[in-house]
Order: sequence, then C-alpha cells, then structure tokens
Amino acid sequence: MSVLSHLESLEASSHQLALKQGDGEQHQEKVAKLKARIQELRCQRDKMKAKLSMSHPGFTKGTNSTQSTKTPQAAGASTQAVLEWKVNNIKNLLQMFRLTGTSGKLTREGACLCISTAFEGTYLDSFYLHLHIRQPVRIQRHTVPAFIPLKQIADEYLQTDIKRFFSVLSAHLNAYVGRKFQAEQLQEHFAAFLAGPLQGNSLYNLLEFSYGVEPEGKTFPFSAKLAYGDPLCTLPTEASVACKETEDTAASEAEMAASHQALFHEKPLHEVFRSFADSTENPQDENSVT
Repeated sequence: MSVLSHLESLEASSHQLALKQGDGEQHQEKVAKLKARIQELRCQRDKMKAKLSMSHPGFTKGTNSTQSTKTPQAAGASTQAVLEWKVNNIKNLLQMFRLTGTSGKLTREGACLCISTAFEGTYLDSFYLHLHIRQPVRIQRHTVPAFIPLKQIADEYLQTDIKRFFSVLSAHLNAYVGRKFQAEQLQEHFAAFLAGPLQGNSLYNLLEFSYGVEPEGKTFPFSAKLAYGDPLCTLPTEASVACKETEDTAASEAEMAASHQALFHEKPLHEVFRSFADSTENPQDENSVT
C-alpha cells in the first residue's frame, strides 16, 4: 500500500507541475501578443502624426515640432512644389471646415470660402472670403463687415495657423449675428412693449430702449442699457435697468427693474420679452418672471 500511495503522490505532483508549466506558457504567449499590439498601435500613431504634420503644420505640438512640421519651403522645394503643397493643404482644410459651418471651393486665384452663421439653431447670414494662397497668403476680397476686426485676426493667424484664423473669425461673426438677431426679433415680435425704436450701434454691442411689461400699454416705466463687452458673447456683460421715478412709482416696480436686470444677463433679449408676454397671458406665472 505504501508503494501505491507513493506512486499516486508522484502522479499528482507531476500533474500539478504540468498545469503550472501550461499556465506559464499561456502567460508568455499573452504577453507577446500584447507587446505586438502595442507596437502596432505605436506605428499607427506615428503615421497619423506624420499625416497631421503634412496637412496642418503647427497642429502637432512637442519638443520636435519644428522638425516634424517642416513645409516644402523649409526643405528647399521648388516654387511649383510649394504651390502644390498649399493647394493640397487648402483642399484638406475645405473638407475639414465643412464640419464646422465653413465651406468653400478652389478657384484660379486660390480659394473662396463661405462662413455660415447661426444662433440657437437658426441659420442666419453667410460671409465670403477669397484667398490668394501663394506665399504670403492674403485676402483678396470679402464680405465681412467693416466693424469686425478682420485685419487684426488675419495679422495674428492667417500666415501661421489658418485653422485658428477661421475659428476666431467665425466666433466673431456668430456673436455679431446672434446679437443682431435678438434685436431684430425684439422689434419684430415685441414692438408693442417698446416706447420707440431700439437704439444701438452697427455691432449691436450697445443697446438702449425704454419698455413696459404690458403690450399696448400707455406707460413705459423702464429704461434699459445693455453692453456687450466681450465681442464673442451674445449675452450682455453689463445690464442696467432703471425705473422712471414719478409720483405714482410703486416700490414693486423698482423690484421688477432689479429682476429684469438679472433676466437680461441670463436670457437672449427677445426671450426676456417673450417671458413678459407669457406673464400677461398667464397672470399666475407673473411671480416667476418678475
């Protein structure tokens, strides 16, 4: 019996050893596969970095960015090669800009780009730029309003980062048309609340008006002044509402003026007056507005 027991013990030990060896081989195999996958992903990363460097110089950042983003000019390529590179670069940018409200096409002289603007889902104006893509890149003609700082934006970004140039310009245009849209909506749909035409400038970053809270009302006890100190914003950075002081002025109107001032900071201009209109139709909601 002792011999048989010893044999069984040896067989059990041998079986356990075989299992451990099998687990070790499987572990080594898994490690090898993971290393191969890591190497594959690194290769894909390097290829993507190379494509980005060629398509958008300056896009990738790092200690060796000046070397990895060399353009054909730095490599001493011919003028024709430089031009072909710029054309391909512009094509890639046109494709990318279509996803961000900018579209365009190549022309004999360079490229014509269209920046479409919108406010809260409503498509508004479109603005066009004709670019000459030979070095240096320059704007030949455009439909951007004179009060938009186009030259300042171009001087800062057009030669070094054209993607950033269009991003900043688009932000300025969208903010401008957003403010303009709010003012137009106010005068078109809520003129009955106003004492007269809206007073403002071309950029719509300073607006003044007198108003009441009842449509077709005979009195307009409130006067508002809205200033948009940030050219990229569509809500005022400063809002002041005053209540005209008369013998009949009630304390409640002064409280309403303070609450209106907060509303102008929180909501688009026409939406504030929409809330006034809703409160007159539903008097029970008046406290939520004022």
